[in-house]
Amino acid sequence: MLPAIFVSHGAPTLPLDAVPARDFLRGLGKTLPRPKAILAVSAHWETDAPAISIADPNSTLHDFYGFPRPLYELRYDAPGAPAAAERIAGLLAQAGLPAPVRAERGLDHGAWVPLMLMFPEVDVPVLQLSIQPRQGVAYHIALGEALRPFRDDGLILASGGFVHNLGAIAWNGGPEPEWSSRFGAWMDRALTERRTDDLTQYRSRAPEAARAHPSEDHILPLFVAYGAGATTRRLHTSATFGSLRMDAYAFE
Repeated sequence: MLPAIFVSHGAPTLPLDAVPARDFLRGLGKTLPRPKAILAVSAHWETDAPAISIADPNSTLHDFYGFPRPLYELRYDAPGAPAAAERIAGLLAQAGLPAPVRAERGLDHGAWVPLMLMFPEVDVPVLQLSIQPRQGVAYHIALGEALRPFRDDGLILASGGFVHNLGAIAWNGGPEPEWSSRFGAWMDRALTERRTDDLTQYRSRAPEAARAHPSEDHILPLFVAYGAGATTRRLHTSATFGSLRMDAYAFE
């Protein structure tokens, strides 16, 4: 089975920035077996109920503003995966979860930024599954558990941010602040030791949780990947712009 992968996609400029996380993602795709399809679970698609993309081919959403012009010229119009969409719908139904709504939607930057670095040939079919921030951590772990059979020949790529507080970012660079490293260390231990109860209660148990994630959108994809595997392995850790943690994990 392929692993479920969580990556931090950082700023939209990641493909253009000479930072360790960019080099890591460029190498990560080479270490993985070629998937039949990729299911991207991005922090940048939020819905009240699950939604799944059926666009074929995908278009590239430049869902940001105020960045350098070359960024808006990047495209990742990967082929769609309608057959995989039907399989995902069936897996969720078997688990008693809401059947996903089909949506004609392009790939947001939470999906195409890491995919561009990992699979630059743009030849693997891709679909997206939305997150439901109102449902919380346990729900997203259950979502991942339901998706485990997809790993037989498909790659689950959850994309968010290990620490994501836009108000605390040092855009001119600088060392990672102590509060960010404290949260990261707690989360790493809880993930690798598979402390599911602690993870579901991370808002009250992890140090600096509210500061690391003022909203939960960028951490919820991590829990989908966690639920889709039985073991945890950290693949990468670094920080950009001070506190923007770029950690990545494999769940197998």
